[in-house]
Parts: sequence; C-alpha cells; structure tokens
Amino acid sequence: MARGARPHSGGPRGGAWRGKPIGRPGETYIEFVALGNMVRVIAVDAATGTEVTIVGPANAARADLERVALRKLRMVLARR
Repeated sequence: MARGARPHSGGPRGGAWRGKPIGRPGETYIEFVALGNMVRVIAVDAATGTEVTIVGPANAARADLERVALRKLRMVLARR
C-alpha cells in the first residue's frame, strides 16, 4: 500500500472496472499526497477500482478531506 494510503471500511458497491477487483466489496483506499500548500486526496473503491481525486488546502483537517473524497466516490458510484 502506498505511503499515506489506508483502507477505509464501508461505502457503496457497484460500477465497473477494466481490470480485476483489488479488494473486498465495501473497502476503500485513501491516499494523501502533499503538493506544496495543497493536498491531493485519492479515494479508490477496492471492489470496482473506481478512483476519484480531490485537491484541498494543506492546512485543512485530514478527516474533512477524507470525508469529501469519500462523498465524491459515493456520488460517482451511484451514477453507474
């Protein structure tokens, strides 16, 4: 697992992915990448491989950035 990435249980299932699933349904991987005064947060649904990215200020609370990324991932999965 990449540095800063951690599994997050819970979350929706669904969608399609071009490759093999990388985890169990409901499992989500979160990665934080510092970019100067910004942080890129990547959320990946383990069951489908669906990935979303958000960018926020580096001084924002990690929990807030994670919540926004998970909300965006759920929205993308619901559209499929």
